Amino acid sequence: MTLLSRRVFKDKLAKVSMQALTFFSLLILLLMGLGLYLKSSPVIAVNSVWRLLTDSEWSPMAGKFGFSSFIVGSVYVTLIAVAFALPTALLTSLYLTQNAKAWVKKLVFPVLDILAGIPSVVYGVWGILIIVPFIADTLGPLFVDYTSGYTVLAGGIVLSVMIIPLLVSLFIEIFTTVPKDFKDASASLGATRWQTSRLVVLRKAMPGVIAAVVLAVSKAFGETLAVLMVCGNMVKIPDNLFDSCYPLPALIANNYGEMLSLPMYESALMFAALIMFVIIFIFNAVSRVILQHVEKSFKL
Repeated sequence: MTLLSRRVFKDKLAKVSMQALTFFSLLILLLMGLGLYLKSSPVIAVNSVWRLLTDSEWSPMAGKFGFSSFIVGSVYVTLIAVAFALPTALLTSLYLTQNAKAWVKKLVFPVLDILAGIPSVVYGVWGILIIVPFIADTLGPLFVDYTSGYTVLAGGIVLSVMIIPLLVSLFIEIFTTVPKDFKDASASLGATRWQTSRLVVLRKAMPGVIAAVVLAVSKAFGETLAVLMVCGNMVKIPDNLFDSCYPLPALIANNYGEMLSLPMYESALMFAALIMFVIIFIFNAVSRVILQHVEKSFKL
C-alpha cells in the first residue's frame, strides 16, 4: 500500500468513525425515549395521556395518577430560578469581561469554579439552614399568614444559586469571542463602556446567550436532590410562591424503589420521566428554531 493510499484509507476511516459515533449519539436519544415509552405504556393503556397530564389527583393505592401538580411545580421552580439567575449571571459576566481589573478576575474565577463543583446536597443543606428559615420567619409573614419555608420560592432560590456559576462560565466564554474591533469601533464613536456592552457585545453574543440559557433551563428542570430538600414535596398545585410543591424529579427520586408492588406504580413513575424527557426535547427543539431567527436578527 502506497503512502497516498494509506492516507486516503485513514481519512475514510476517520470519516466513517465520526459518522458512526454521531449516529450512535442520536440512537441513544431514540432508545432512551423508546424505553421510557415502553415502560410507561401500562399506565397509558389504562388512562388517557390527556387525563394523566391534566388531573391533579395522586392516589397510587386507588390507581389514580395525575401529574399536573408535579408539572406545574417543576415549571414554577425552574422559571423562578432562571428569573433570579439570568440577570445576575449576565451582568456579572459583562462586568468580568468588559470592566473588571485583572486582580478581580483572579479572585472571582476560582470562586465560580468552586461553586460549580459543590455537590447539590450541600446546596440543599444550605437552603434548609438559611433560605427556608428566612422565608418562614422573615419574608413569608409579609405576604401570607403562614408558610413553612419549604416552598416554591425556596426551591427557585436554591436552584438559581446552583445554575449561576454555569451561566457565568458560559457567558464569559461567549463574550470573549466578540471581536475587539467591534468594541474599539464603538468606543471611537463616543460610546460608553455600558453602551458598548449593551449595544455591541450583548447584541453580537445574543445567539450564544440564548443557547446558554437553554442549557441552564434544561439542567434546572431536571435538578433533583437540592430541590427535593427545600420544596416541601406536597402533592398540590401551588397557589403562590409561598406554597409547597412537588417537582417531577423529586417524585421519581422519592418513590422509585418503594411501593413498586402496587399495580402500575413503576409505570407511572416512568411516565413522569417520559414527561420530563418530552418537555426538555420540545423546549430544546423550539429554542433551536428561535435561535436561528435570532442569529439573523442580531447580526451586526
